[in-house]
Amino acid sequence: MPPLQGLRILDLTNVMAGPFCCYQLAMLGAEVIKVEVPRTGDLARQLGADQDLSRIHMGASFLAQNAGKKSVTLNLKDARGRELFYKLVTTADAVVEAYRPGVTKRLGIDAATLRKDHPKLVYCSLSGFGQNGPLSQRPAYDQIIQGMAGLMAVTGDEETAPLRVGFPISDAAAGLNAAVAVCGALVRAARTGEGSTIDVSMLDSSLTLSAWVVSNWLIAGEPPRPMGNENRTAAPSGAYKTGQGLLNIAANKQDQWVAFARAAGLEHLLTDPRFEQREARKANRAALKLLVEEALSRRSAAEWEIILNEVGVPAGCVLSVEDAVSQEQVAHRALFTTFPDVEGVDRPVTVATSGFLFPDEGRVPITPPARLGAHNDEILRSLGLSELDIKQLHSENVI
Repeated sequence: MPPLQGLRILDLTNVMAGPFCCYQLAMLGAEVIKVEVPRTGDLARQLGADQDLSRIHMGASFLAQNAGKKSVTLNLKDARGRELFYKLVTTADAVVEAYRPGVTKRLGIDAATLRKDHPKLVYCSLSGFGQNGPLSQRPAYDQIIQGMAGLMAVTGDEETAPLRVGFPISDAAAGLNAAVAVCGALVRAARTGEGSTIDVSMLDSSLTLSAWVVSNWLIAGEPPRPMGNENRTAAPSGAYKTGQGLLNIAANKQDQWVAFARAAGLEHLLTDPRFEQREARKANRAALKLLVEEALSRRSAAEWEIILNEVGVPAGCVLSVEDAVSQEQVAHRALFTTFPDVEGVDRPVTVATSGFLFPDEGRVPITPPARLGAHNDEILRSLGLSELDIKQLHSENVI
């Protein structure tokens, strides 16, 4: 039995952070009902590299994190749409929303309103800056938050920084934080009957995610600086050129440095005062890198990866996305799942599942991403509406 089986989550979110949160909950076994705007739905339905998919509101960006969910359309600006939503809330255990602070109150779907008649409800709000504070009313996208959280300032090197991280890391951080908080609140609701109101901020999430870097300033008083592919805590630790390809090496401990030097034919450096101890190697990392890359030039990154790991030095090739998803290890873990038939899509759809695995149970089976409003009839009939009611609401753009 999946951990969240039997629980119903209403997903009122768009694009990435909120949908990513609810995707995690779906992969834990919850029934997730995605409540979308009639006719257009989640903006991510129109985003992604394949314009044909975007045109039919099944964009690659949407497909990536909306499997395992049902889709209903409700116009929450219409009183009839809100009444249907209120009925749906009475059947739910949690609501996750990502409107700008204040919008849900104007619509009458805020936490205080919904929990008045449903005190056990878990209500989670995701926003750029949180529900209060001087920036709370600002709109926010991932890149805005990356810049304001200092992530861009430490990405790249002294010549290229600041750089955006190559995927929406601030969205992902907020989504994961929200999923953890919702799970915790659901446990409390089950134990005590008490619901929760949760406030998740992308800015907060990004700063906590980068706590390792932030701590150097807050605790050690050292302003973090961009170091490219170098690891500030050790050397040699970073990405190095080889005879073919780039190789990440993490000789972070003294015994790993000794093992690396011997494997790379650099034993003579073990008694060189510049490289003998950790702090000396860090102070002379530029000189050390030249010597390391000269030694590594004798073999390819793939060969060195095997050699170094065999002597206890963590190492791995720097791969393209295409090669990363094709690794034998990834296939062995069954990380990706392929849906051969997705309604409206003319090809198989492969998506990543979860970063967690219950070894004795496997991964929770999930259904394909749904067409916009695909579950209107099913959900609305369960709320007591007739076929005639549903047709009329559809014709009047309420659903």
